Amino acid sequence: MILINAEIITMAGKRISNGWLRTENGKIAALGEMPSQPEEGEEVIDVQGAGIYPGFVDAHTHLGMWEDGLTFEGDDGNEETDPVTPQLRAIDAINPLDRCFSEALAAGVTTVVTGPGSANPIGGQLAAIKTYGSCIDEMIVKAPVAMKMALGENPKSVYHGKNQTPSTRMATASLIREELFKAKRYLEDLQRSEEDEDFDAPEFDMKSEALVPALKGEIEVHFHAHRADDIFTAIRIAKEFHLNYVIVHGTEAYMIAEDLKKEGTRVLAGPFLCDRSKPELRNLTPANPGILEKTGIPTAIITDHPVIPLQYLATCAGLAVREGMSAEEALKAITINPAVICGIDDKVGSIEVGKDADLVVFDANPLEMTSKPKMVIAGGRIVSAV
Repeated sequence: MILINAEIITMAGKRISNGWLRTENGKIAALGEMPSQPEEGEEVIDVQGAGIYPGFVDAHTHLGMWEDGLTFEGDDGNEETDPVTPQLRAIDAINPLDRCFSEALAAGVTTVVTGPGSANPIGGQLAAIKTYGSCIDEMIVKAPVAMKMALGENPKSVYHGKNQTPSTRMATASLIREELFKAKRYLEDLQRSEEDEDFDAPEFDMKSEALVPALKGEIEVHFHAHRADDIFTAIRIAKEFHLNYVIVHGTEAYMIAEDLKKEGTRVLAGPFLCDRSKPELRNLTPANPGILEKTGIPTAIITDHPVIPLQYLATCAGLAVREGMSAEEALKAITINPAVICGIDDKVGSIEVGKDADLVVFDANPLEMTSKPKMVIAGGRIVSAV
């Protein structure tokens, strides 16, 4: 298939004002300036000057974990029977037939990171997946992509109600440290057993096994943290264990932006198209991502679906522009930035040869409230067109 007469917004440092783009076998095969040279028998689609963008990426959701319109039966996001559950895998809970997948896809959101909620200090393994497909195993971009950890009000609230640890921020941090120390010793004993035949390998521990990739830096740790003090606690723990960390939500990140820049912190900002539903959101503002951008902090915009339905990701980016973020950076915040931050930019986030042919076509500014995709292409296949 070849798309012609398109403005191609690659998000890779280059815009093609009037170009063509070819897809083959679900990948971007070639692109360039018009005129195009269609191959014999190739499907040619004239987009008549519309813009082609990379499929949008949301780096923090719970898509398929809390199913649309269901209560307990469709609630698989928080295992509230144990505050430390690193061994849990999102891919074992996601229902890809939930209708929110098709709604996200129709809005041009083709890749998301999804996984456990924030009830537990250590919640489990997040997965980067496509929003198209029917079998989760065939939709995976990277799994696990990160380990979910949570600080602040949510773990406190859940376990205070059970009269169980943790009911303070101290206990939340302590439980995370304790499990990381166990996993660190477990890893050291494994490595020693491989080097010394007289030293027995430790007894299998599924929780430690799940944390080993994070300790090795093979996967990221995504820390749920809204308040500034919780953000600093996340950084403190990450430094202690040399974790490759990302701050998720970062509601008060704009208040400590210079500190975060010095630390090299990356932030998945949001949700901010919502009410201040709990005390730690009292300083919520949609100006947050713009302030972070201007400070030089790598930033992506997230919906935290279902807090904000995924189909409104571009709307959130538009709101960030209204509150001071540059339009170019807002587009990056829902395409290449989340892909880079989550380490999946070899596959998604920009229009480059060899990447997945996930594309969204607009004949207007995609960040405007009234804009709707003219066409969505997922894996090189047209899945939506108007």
